[in-house]
Amino acid sequence: MMPFRFRISVPASSANLGPGFDSMGLALGLYIHLDVEDADCYSFFAHGSAEAEENHFIWSIAQRVAKRYGVALPPCTVQETSEIPLARGLGSSASAIVAGIELANQLGNLQLTDAQKLAFGTEVEGHPDNIAPSLFGGLTISTMLEDDIPSIQLNDIELDLIAYIPKVELKTEVARNCLPDTYERNYAARASAMSNLVVAALYKKDYALFGKMLENDLFHEPFRKELIPNFNFIRDKAKELGAFGTALSGAGPTMLSFVPQGSGEKIKEEMLHHLAGYQVKLLEIDTQGVFITR
Repeated sequence: MMPFRFRISVPASSANLGPGFDSMGLALGLYIHLDVEDADCYSFFAHGSAEAEENHFIWSIAQRVAKRYGVALPPCTVQETSEIPLARGLGSSASAIVAGIELANQLGNLQLTDAQKLAFGTEVEGHPDNIAPSLFGGLTISTMLEDDIPSIQLNDIELDLIAYIPKVELKTEVARNCLPDTYERNYAARASAMSNLVVAALYKKDYALFGKMLENDLFHEPFRKELIPNFNFIRDKAKELGAFGTALSGAGPTMLSFVPQGSGEKIKEEMLHHLAGYQVKLLEIDTQGVFITR
């Protein structure tokens, strides 16, 4: 096999976006990078240290893909670096899954379609709401049918984003366990209407309405907010400073404010004064999804 060297980059993602529960996801400008080159044997380095390739999550995903398609991956060295905090509601596990799928795709010359990548990632993750934006970029809306995973991408969002990332972690299973098992019919209908309006407002670029609906979720935020430090303060202070709306990123504890384009830096600096111990970041919306650099 000819010598090779390439980089795989996969964006983070923010799922749910208020009432878009388990269906909406937004790709963010924080990345997992895999630097890959040919070698005489397999080695995987994560965060500066060697890890046995059979025990590393990303490599295990790559091997599962290779086995599914009946190929053997050539020996290589992989160096992982990540800008995505773990257990903060920024889709780190989905980004790792997408990285593993693309690693197998490149090393095995599989030429997987977008649909095949989405299907495999959803099979591993259990739902497509983080997988789809990490694959495709932008805001994605997706769901699962018996034999298909429909997904729509929306890139033209003219907003700045501010992320408030606390030091504390919140495991997804903990945040999931505090949700009701069922919703009463009229309640569920109202919750779905909020989600519909979020999408419609984005398409119309009615960002004031988008922000209002973002903060009227009924599916998950009312039940999770007690787990989130400074939930009410961040939402109220950001609104006071000009944000259209603030929502949990995924299951939290990170929160994400959508603010008028061009005002993000000023609002971010003001919020920093009130949130000691937080990372407060102005983030780009990634519109490319997973990409390869050679």
